Amino acid sequence: MATTVTRRHIRAPRDQVYAALLDPAAITRWRVPEGMDAQVHEFDPRIGGRFRISLTYDAPDQVGKTSGRTDTYHGQFLDLVPGRQVVEQTEFETSDPALQGIMTMTTTLIDSGDGTDIVIRHDGLPHGISAQDNELGTRMALDHLAVLLEQDERRPRQ
Repeated sequence: MATTVTRRHIRAPRDQVYAALLDPAAITRWRVPEGMDAQVHEFDPRIGGRFRISLTYDAPDQVGKTSGRTDTYHGQFLDLVPGRQVVEQTEFETSDPALQGIMTMTTTLIDSGDGTDIVIRHDGLPHGISAQDNELGTRMALDHLAVLLEQDERRPRQ
């Protein structure tokens, strides 16, 4: 079981970044790699709260971990430190033993200059998921989060 750590700076206040981590509507916009769409089936952002999310490839020739072109995962929130950290436990819904296993994802937010540094640590990656692919997907998602929040920051305040 592998561990990955991905970092990204976003020009948005820590509280806005934290809010986007726990908003199911925002999740569908940012927590998805390029070439995929997200659907939130269940999302209860509290300690012990459960979630279930599907990511579906746009390209018809891509194969998902769960079925067809879809990767579905579920889990629960283990810890929430407002404005600072979100700890989630996740597991893919799959019959492939190489992709099974519980992962822990810890997202830490740190004030930094004109915004927030985000550090996402994945522990317990299943053997069938390469660390490089996990880092790439996480980096793509964080790029989408930056676009979402940095656009919001440029909007005039009323």
